[in-house]
Amino acid sequence: MEEATNNSNQEAVPKPQVIYRCKKCRRIVAAEDNIVPHERGKGEQCFKWKKRSGNPWDTEKEPAECSSIFVEPLKWMQTVQEGFVEEKLQCMGCKARLGSFNWAGMQCSCGAWVNPAFQLHKGRLDECHM
Repeated sequence: MEEATNNSNQEAVPKPQVIYRCKKCRRIVAAEDNIVPHERGKGEQCFKWKKRSGNPWDTEKEPAECSSIFVEPLKWMQTVQEGFVEEKLQCMGCKARLGSFNWAGMQCSCGAWVNPAFQLHKGRLDECHM
């Protein structure tokens, strides 16, 4: 019985909700619940250009934070609804480019491969904590 009360108490406490808005027109484009998590890659080591020019004596530095978020396909993504395989993602309100998608997948800035990929650039979004 004690377990049941602990579980119900934990469910009653809402965690902070994060909403992502278009930086240009402030329209809501995604919420924390829409994010598709991915395991962080090995940074620059994962990219071809680094492999060719890499110095074996370089010390491995901490990979930078991901510059994008990946989300599930959402209703406002017009090009997805139209059946495109890959295309840019534009805000429904102001038509600003927010990111891109590819059903075959894309590589994140951290080096991880995300498949399918609906990528929104953090620089084009405002992160709002509710």
